[in-house]
Amino acid sequence: MERKTDIRKLSRDQLIAEMEAMGEKPFRGKQVYEWLWDKRARSFDEMTSLSLAFRQKLDERFVIHSLTIADKQMSSDGTIKYAFKLHTGQVVEGVLIPTKNRTTACISSQVGCSLACKFCATGKLKLMKNLEAYEIYDQVAEIYRDAEMLRDKPLSNIVYMGMGEPLLNYKNMLESTFRIADDIGLGMSPKRITVSTAGIAKLIRKLGDDEVRFNLALSLHAANDEKRNEIMAINESNTLTELAAALVYFHEKTGSRVTYEYIVFKDFNDTLEDARELAEFCRHVPCKVNIIEYNPIDDGEFSQADPEKVDAFAAYLESKNIVVNVRRSRGKDIDAACGQLANKNEAALK
Repeated sequence: MERKTDIRKLSRDQLIAEMEAMGEKPFRGKQVYEWLWDKRARSFDEMTSLSLAFRQKLDERFVIHSLTIADKQMSSDGTIKYAFKLHTGQVVEGVLIPTKNRTTACISSQVGCSLACKFCATGKLKLMKNLEAYEIYDQVAEIYRDAEMLRDKPLSNIVYMGMGEPLLNYKNMLESTFRIADDIGLGMSPKRITVSTAGIAKLIRKLGDDEVRFNLALSLHAANDEKRNEIMAINESNTLTELAAALVYFHEKTGSRVTYEYIVFKDFNDTLEDARELAEFCRHVPCKVNIIEYNPIDDGEFSQADPEKVDAFAAYLESKNIVVNVRRSRGKDIDAACGQLANKNEAALK
């Protein structure tokens, strides 16, 4: 039996060419494309402006793979964690984070992760799959709908900070941002999208070469190679010196300010000396720093830094004229906070 083509892997031009190969007019490809990405049809039967005979031809030749919401958990602070089941049966997690001024979707780019950062629950899973561009897009589309229905607020921001390392799924990550920003899509500004990386220098340079318009965040967590090696093995092959050079290149190509994410761990990276090293690293490119409180994970080696130390750390950076935001974690009671996504929901995994 011939395998059907996954229709959402086709570009607009490829889809038009496929329609012509089927003996259809080119405008049919544009119609189908709009149904897939603008109207978000998940079956050919939903494409009601097309004739029944044409829909049957599409169904014979193509398949529409999509994810479904297998489970949804609500935190006491209003955060919602989603278990998204793929057509393969695998599960990834995403989060809707509502705050006073914004509504953010935190989405995944891989099933599992290969980087094994010590403080991250996802890193304790093996890498199982790179998500397709449409599987990343679908997470946003589902959270987008809930933001409007449940919160009566449009989605304002998207962060690629869920499961996986986005730059190790470069092609699909990049395509998904185009789909999200496209008018025949979700029509969101690229400046509302932030892609976070653990730090892969050659791919940060590639982002510069591709002149991406979204924001870049680097999960830094230590501005000292010895300490960063201890918690993030990726640093052994992508040292801070190499990362700094790549970030300079990225900034020269895009003009974009970089965000550094810095989780403060008790008695590890919470001293004023650590803050001084971070301030030195911040001199390479225009940047801001998000200080994040640590969220405990099963078998974790770390604990939260004392609030007084976090405040002193932030105050030191501010004294050096660095823009600093202290991020308070949300969704901790449902394991939805930063670093806690690990597919622990049994209902979704059945």
